[in-house]
Amino acid sequence: MIFISLGLTLMAAFFCYIAMFHFCHMFQLEGYKPREYIKWLSEYGANRVIYTLGMSILYVIISIIVLTAKTIGTYIIGGVLILLFFGGCVLFPTKFNIKNAKVPLKYTWRVKRIFFTGAIVLLGLSIACAFCSAPIMGIVLAGCCLFILLANAINTPIEVLVKKHYFHEAKNKLASRKDMIKIGITGSYGKTSTKFILGTILQEKYCVLVPPSSFNTPMGLTRVIREQLSDEHQVFIAEMGAKHVGDIAELVELVQPSYGIITSIGPQHLETFKSIENVVKTKYELIEGLPSNGCAFFPDDGSYAKKLYVKTTCKKYLYSLNKNGDVYAEEILVSERGSSFKVVYPGGSFYATTQLLGKHNVLNILGCVAIALELGLSPQQITRGIAKIQPVEHRLQLIKGAGGVTVIDDAFNSNPAGAKAAIDVLNAFSGRKFVVTPGMIELGDREEEENGLFGEYMAKAADFVFLVGPKHTEPIYSGLKRGGFVMEKVFVAKSLAEATQRMGKLLKPGDVVLFENDLPDNYNEE
Repeated sequence: MIFISLGLTLMAAFFCYIAMFHFCHMFQLEGYKPREYIKWLSEYGANRVIYTLGMSILYVIISIIVLTAKTIGTYIIGGVLILLFFGGCVLFPTKFNIKNAKVPLKYTWRVKRIFFTGAIVLLGLSIACAFCSAPIMGIVLAGCCLFILLANAINTPIEVLVKKHYFHEAKNKLASRKDMIKIGITGSYGKTSTKFILGTILQEKYCVLVPPSSFNTPMGLTRVIREQLSDEHQVFIAEMGAKHVGDIAELVELVQPSYGIITSIGPQHLETFKSIENVVKTKYELIEGLPSNGCAFFPDDGSYAKKLYVKTTCKKYLYSLNKNGDVYAEEILVSERGSSFKVVYPGGSFYATTQLLGKHNVLNILGCVAIALELGLSPQQITRGIAKIQPVEHRLQLIKGAGGVTVIDDAFNSNPAGAKAAIDVLNAFSGRKFVVTPGMIELGDREEEENGLFGEYMAKAADFVFLVGPKHTEPIYSGLKRGGFVMEKVFVAKSLAEATQRMGKLLKPGDVVLFENDLPDNYNEE
């Protein structure tokens, strides 16, 4: 009987371990933050919890039937239910799209440690329950969505030591390069684009290390410094992301930049920041961390960034799309082929052209021009660099689609200013205009309002709108209605796949499709 009991508990452990892959993926997407993960469970994980509860009930029924069976008929029923249970194990990854995730689970050493710890604990619980009472394992199965938190909690002391060791190793490696130019970039949006723009321009004179993708966390930058920084590099550009007060200060401690640029300040990540004042305070941690002989760069947004420029005492530049800036642009021409403009700076002026779409990208380029001028690049070098700038993937990236359709891919992490800029870019194109969007997230109490305004603004440019996710997009739908949009041309879909399939039936040569934002898997409404 003990072997049957052990087999039953191992069966439950098997499902728990399969489920751990999905829940660990969600935990990773939530930044390994227990509080954010629990919030995700309550808002988006209900269907997963219900599924595991169903499997738990099925397991308890199987345990009772098998352990008390006295007839062949009862054993047959138990066998059928066991097959049903394993069918549920196989169905779980398919139902919750584990294999086809937009951003797959990254098997970092931290994730591997979580799985190792989880496996040991599950094995121990299985053996204990086998000798005690197999049905009790159903409780473990029912709470397997929280099991990832238990494994993480057990590993916390190790994670703290590992993080501290690697952090200080990277910090010391970077600090030892007294000759290196270190630049910090932060902002509510535009950080990644600005990082690649700046890297492209500075490469006309220097050997530059630009961290890939959106590597903007302490451990992300630590990894880049440890693995990629070499003696050849003269410049290190650090993108600095934040969701909490103090996050930028930690990154400043790591990088110790002498130059800092704030690209923008807006209502991004308000769910964690709680207020725009906390956003402002956190972004300014970069400037406060600069040395007395450092240099700061701000956009003239007429609001928060401009006020921070005014209060800054170290050397500083204001860049602008009007004549108020130290570095500004004139004669701006924006089209579906890119942009051209005249750069004016204290020492003169020059003309530049770029493949990048939209006026907001001209502003991003101006900030990088200001830094390049400060670092001694000539107008000729800067002009060459601007001409070489390539669109960043999923950030107003122009793609030639099938059948003569033009695609504007702006699927990365939408925000109020970026969404408005994307609509402006779409409006510059000829042909019928389609918008596919799930709306914006992580805007806290302002989320509904901002999505509503997005809908109103979209109504002035789009011909057809496909909203992805009925729950997320209700405010956009209402905004489109207020904006006077023809509501018969609005389609609400449960998934991006459904939206694109329905849109495909309407597309014709010459049409333009804007994909504005693509929510990560942890916000999936399916």
